[in-house]
Amino acid sequence: MSEQVELTNPVELSVGGMRGHIFRRSIHVGMALLPWIYFQHGETISDKVGLTLPQFVSAMVFLLFALEGARLKFGITIFGQREYEANQISALGWGAFGIGLVFVMAPVEAYAWPLILSLSLGDPYLGEMRRRGMTTQNVILSSTVFLIVIWLVCWQLFATPWWLAFLFAPLCVASEWPRLRYIDDNATMVLIPLGMILLLEPFLQLM
Repeated sequence: MSEQVELTNPVELSVGGMRGHIFRRSIHVGMALLPWIYFQHGETISDKVGLTLPQFVSAMVFLLFALEGARLKFGITIFGQREYEANQISALGWGAFGIGLVFVMAPVEAYAWPLILSLSLGDPYLGEMRRRGMTTQNVILSSTVFLIVIWLVCWQLFATPWWLAFLFAPLCVASEWPRLRYIDDNATMVLIPLGMILLLEPFLQLM
């Protein structure tokens, strides 16, 4: 999360005010559909354009970054974006990059689903708890419990190892916390847990 957001009400920074803020949150939550699209329809879509699925994902990420580059060149912010995103890669750009890497490097439902849901649902939850004035301790506690539930649901639906919930829920919350000026938490909240999944992969394959 950019440090500007912490210093100012995010609604006040959003283009479009509260309506823009709600739209931004809706897009974030809507990213929860991306694993379903990838696993249920990804092969069909990529075949239609003559690409492999990893190639298609990479092409979509590069296309979004090309659009981001054009947006930054002209200093444009669109409805729902924050004012400071006129001069840096947007949260959407970072989120797309992180999710794209998940699909390329960990294209397994057991891991892709909880990683992406932790971002698409967990990040807005954390932000809204802060915006409502919850103490830092309670934000951390409630968000960790929220993400544990997400990972346990994925255990039931996608055979995610159940014990990962108690490792990755706090890791995802901690990954959202760094205050980096130009790298949004949409990147850190996916890339840090993804790196841990890749480190654990040899062990997970033995289970």
